[in-house]
Amino acid sequence: MNAEMLTMLDYLERERGISREVLVEAISGALLTASKKAFATARELRIDINPKTGDIRAFAKPLVVEKVTNLHDEITLAKARQFKADAQIGDEVEIEVTPKDFGRIAAQTARQAIMQRIRQIEKDMIYEEFKDRAGEIVSGTVRRFERSDVIIDLGRFEATMPSRERVPTEEYSVGDRIRAYVVAVENGARGPEIILSRSHPNFVRRLFEVEVSEIGDRTVELKAIAREAGARTKVAVHSADDKVDPVGACVGMRGARVKNIVRELNNEKVDIIRWHADPQELVKEALKPAKIHSIVLDPVAKKISVTVSKDELSQAIGRRGQNARLTAKLTGWDIDINEDKSKEEAFQNQKTQAAHSLADQLGITQEQADKLTLSGMNSLEVIVMCEAEDIAGILGADLATGERILEAAKAASPGAVA
Repeated sequence: MNAEMLTMLDYLERERGISREVLVEAISGALLTASKKAFATARELRIDINPKTGDIRAFAKPLVVEKVTNLHDEITLAKARQFKADAQIGDEVEIEVTPKDFGRIAAQTARQAIMQRIRQIEKDMIYEEFKDRAGEIVSGTVRRFERSDVIIDLGRFEATMPSRERVPTEEYSVGDRIRAYVVAVENGARGPEIILSRSHPNFVRRLFEVEVSEIGDRTVELKAIAREAGARTKVAVHSADDKVDPVGACVGMRGARVKNIVRELNNEKVDIIRWHADPQELVKEALKPAKIHSIVLDPVAKKISVTVSKDELSQAIGRRGQNARLTAKLTGWDIDINEDKSKEEAFQNQKTQAAHSLADQLGITQEQADKLTLSGMNSLEVIVMCEAEDIAGILGADLATGERILEAAKAASPGAVA
């Protein structure tokens, strides 16, 4: 057993990274549990393992009595004095109780218990090492798949990237080297579980902190982030130092910094905007390059209504509403984007007023005035330059009506002679 025990200790210490002292303690406990029936005397039994030689010895502390009634817990005075010369009735005497064939017994009965204890030690080590690493980025290799979850080898430990934490546009293969964000380290019934993510918004946040030194030293602050993994991310940055351009710092020389981040995100689009405490200004920044015509805040409903020109409506909303959704996430306000119809309404009002004026000046019906206005005859000056036949044709009337309207226009025209 000695050689086998030493080989096991060496292997577990070297390959699993578990200290020999912890291993010896675990094996002692496992042997104690698994081998109690092998001892004639086992009161306060303990197992002693020499970590250098692998020798295993068992000791017990039977109670010294005049007459033994319980072999398991008691020893006679005469026999006790073989181990302790001054032993007295009522004393406890530690004696070695190692069976002759204990090596074989230990090998047969303790192996499974030892490995179970070792697995528990490894689980405890995983939890202790990773419990404070939630929020960090780690690197690993795709080891296998369990349904739609990805199992990632982190070296000494394995982690899980659940399907909900995957980026929809990314495909992984066994052996791929990937980086991921540690969402949580959970110590559940089955032991500790390291949960990783590549879709979490904080994965992008940590990439910026690693790539942009100004964020690392807090010269630049990443104030808000909104992400639709695999498609687009919006990041709002701010600097209390007026001399520092927070957007420029994140973009880097010739875009080098943001390019590195985009490359890690497999070409996911990243918009970097300047943070504003005023939600109106922040919305304007987030919706660029679309130009906002008007913006109205409803603080009670925490809603922002935005109008843009017809040409820029699709750009402001984004593909399938993505730009509007990300802006809402970034600002924390509901965003309602509509087409600006103020010019159209003003033009319509002008036409209506022109039609009313013509009806009054020419003594015609409102319907006739509307038809003339729609055809472009929206003023007296235009009408006097037309022929009676044209006027009658537009109105669907006879020539006499056209002539009467033309004469009325000439009479009412500012240039008419009294």
